[in-house]
Amino acid sequence: MIHYRNTVPKSGIDARAVKRVASQLLAAIEKSEASLSLSFVNDAAIARLNARHRGKNKPTDVLSFPLDPDPTMPGEELLGDIVIAVPTAMRQAAQYDAPLQREIERLLIHGLLHLLGHDHEEPEERDAMIAQERRLAAAIGMPWPYDT
Repeated sequence: MIHYRNTVPKSGIDARAVKRVASQLLAAIEKSEASLSLSFVNDAAIARLNARHRGKNKPTDVLSFPLDPDPTMPGEELLGDIVIAVPTAMRQAAQYDAPLQREIERLLIHGLLHLLGHDHEEPEERDAMIAQERRLAAAIGMPWPYDT
């Protein structure tokens, strides 16, 4: 199940499309039955979260908050929360000359991989994460913006 929340008025985000893509991504990682929370916020809100949880007092494009479920408890698997800053996504989409919806999809992929434990601090981690980002982008028919 996809839990969707958008607190940015007139964001231009297609909620149905985002939920559809999120479901496709869950299927691609073999977690079709899992639940995922998606929140779309402004830069001030994500800056507060970034300061509180990462010690960085500035906006960022996406934050992920994985849940640490108890495997002995029955019920659905709750992956966690992905929070995307709409104004930052808009700026980045303009830089990449991409539609906002594509940038949202890219950030959704990135955030989902963080929920699954991927990171990009070290070169080998970064390479592995990029490979997974490309794989998931292909799974939803998205051209990868970083091919060089």
